[in-house]
Amino acid sequence: MANRSPTLPALLSLVIPGLGQLSLGHRERGGLILLMMLLFIGLLLWLQLSPLYWLILLPFWAMNVFDAYVLASERRPDTTTLFLLGALPLYVMAWQATDINLQRLFSNVNKVQPLLSGLFQPLFLEQDREIAIASQQFYVPCPVTETPEVSTASAGGTIETSVTCGNVGETMTLRGEGFPANQQVALWWVNPVNANSRIRIQDAYEDFPVGADGSFEGEIVIPEAIPRQSDQPPDRHRIEVRYVASEGGWFITETAIRVLGHMGETIAQALMATLVGAILAAPFSFFGARNLMAGNPGLVLLYYFSRGVMNILRSVEPLIMAIVFVVWVGLGPFAGVLALVVHTIAALGKLYSESIESIDEGPIEAIRSTGANQFQIIAYGVLPQVLPPWIAFTVYRWDINVRMSTIIGFVGGGGIGFLLAQWIRLQDFRSAGAAIWAIAVVVILLDYLSAKVRERIM
Repeated sequence: MANRSPTLPALLSLVIPGLGQLSLGHRERGGLILLMMLLFIGLLLWLQLSPLYWLILLPFWAMNVFDAYVLASERRPDTTTLFLLGALPLYVMAWQATDINLQRLFSNVNKVQPLLSGLFQPLFLEQDREIAIASQQFYVPCPVTETPEVSTASAGGTIETSVTCGNVGETMTLRGEGFPANQQVALWWVNPVNANSRIRIQDAYEDFPVGADGSFEGEIVIPEAIPRQSDQPPDRHRIEVRYVASEGGWFITETAIRVLGHMGETIAQALMATLVGAILAAPFSFFGARNLMAGNPGLVLLYYFSRGVMNILRSVEPLIMAIVFVVWVGLGPFAGVLALVVHTIAALGKLYSESIESIDEGPIEAIRSTGANQFQIIAYGVLPQVLPPWIAFTVYRWDINVRMSTIIGFVGGGGIGFLLAQWIRLQDFRSAGAAIWAIAVVVILLDYLSAKVRERIM
């Protein structure tokens, strides 16, 4: 080997990656290099990337040649650099497969501004305000034979549009006078069945600023507020301008009360799921511990069955389980509890069984030598050793279940997540911000509590 020229293995790896390493007897190394290169080529063909992306294989290919040369020279190879260069093509292809576009991250920042604004202005407290409304009727489409009605707000504001009828998608000018100076007014469109929706201004739900003289003017687009047939007469809609006429003291909002109530429901969901899941996970953990199930073909079979069940249950996300249980038992927290129970059994069962496998075998052998049966061994040799870590795992799982239950609510599993999903769909971002802050505070407190409990136990 010492007299062998390093050139030949390098040339072999140049022709077929990993072949030089295989010729030198480094079968695992050469086989892994060849497998990685075949994987990269397969991914490039599958993703149908341009020929330019094939150049990302060159650094790894070149390093593979150099690696074969170094191995043939009986020097220590640079394994870290080799496999870092091997990871590079994977990340480049993953970048393309996931459609990452950093330009959109900055160019579309205006779309997330309402949500961020609601997050920093959560609707926990609100000032007592008198909301005034000025409105004008509007017909879709033209022509119309009646004159639209105009209403003046109690605070004196009036509005008018440049046209009194139009088609969906057309632009018109909205003017207002007599409003409080230097204030923001909200524009709403009310369809014939009295359904309210915000009016978009340049693809965003923004308020109109009122000038120092109490007037404003801007362009709005006529929305498709209600489906209609082409042969039906024009529909009568209403444009409303809502603004603050007077302000009073502060009070706790109904949103805050609902958030607190549903947050309590979320904590209760997690508590029930953790308790029931821990009780049902305990027997699985004994069956899934290799050191307790060895020596008997029946026990070994039971071990593999228990491990298989736990692995299958852990592989299914609680969100998917929640959808199944919502169909099964209906909307509400009960479906969320069932989904969390199933996942908790699998997660805690695995943690419990691993803690059993890591116990000290000395007490077990001592108890077994006295002629004790399997149940006595578990009661006096296993449980005293595993109860402290079990309690720590269970408290930590409660913390996890609180966070999971917020997501389960998005598919109808009850709790604070159900409210949060509704508010996001309705674009009530201030209420959504209140829910997000409540979730964050509760998770932080529970994380601190679970850490303290685990610290005391362990």
